[in-house]
Amino acid sequence: MKNSTLLLFATILFSNTINAQLKTVKYTDGNQALNGLFIKAAKKSTNNPGILLLPAWLGIDNASKGIAENLSKLGYHVFIADIYGEGNYPKNTAEAGKQAGYFKTNFADYQKRINLALQELIKSGANADNIVAIGYCFGGTGVLEAARGHLNIKGIASFHGGLGKDATRAVEPITTKVLICHGADDPFVSKEEITAFQQEMRDSKADWQMIYYANSVHSFTNPEAGSDNSKGAAYNEKAAKRSFEHLQLFLNEVLKK
Repeated sequence: MKNSTLLLFATILFSNTINAQLKTVKYTDGNQALNGLFIKAAKKSTNNPGILLLPAWLGIDNASKGIAENLSKLGYHVFIADIYGEGNYPKNTAEAGKQAGYFKTNFADYQKRINLALQELIKSGANADNIVAIGYCFGGTGVLEAARGHLNIKGIASFHGGLGKDATRAVEPITTKVLICHGADDPFVSKEEITAFQQEMRDSKADWQMIYYANSVHSFTNPEAGSDNSKGAAYNEKAAKRSFEHLQLFLNEVLKK
């Protein structure tokens, strides 16, 4: 019992130490106050690779913090974007749906908020020409908008994100490399949306790849999503591990270390 208590204490202490490395960065969009989080790379690099992380629809959460910490250990500066801003943080999924829905519809505003966070990542030390944007769920939709909006990023990786866009929007060339990590059984992304997205990638002449994970639904990377696939959103440890490994391969290809 004594050893178990000491182990638990050490685990909590270590976790708190890592979390302490995540620093709040205050920035603005006009009069709207924003609060992002930054963690610097654990290893020094002459190329200072950076990762812009767009969180899911509830905003900055434990899952995004954990991913940022893991990526910093691998040698990347990481900035977690605040899309909603002070006074607009969702208290529940209903509010999250409303907030996320606004930015999905008003995609230019979403692209602007993403770009503001990108500039903060650069100010914090990342090389402006050596950055990848990654996103989860709502954030996965966001990184696609970053690619469509021609932000200065080398690549984007979307995890269980929405793939669609208004069909009336023009298809433009996409020069950013694209990685899509998708749950094979995700009920929130229709076959029609997937087909339209893949056609968009072909028409835009993008360098893209889409990986499906078996027995996986929405939010498969989030340990707090539960384990019941019938609810449409659930954690899948195997898919989460595989998709993180695929992300590392993508980063090694796209970014200079």
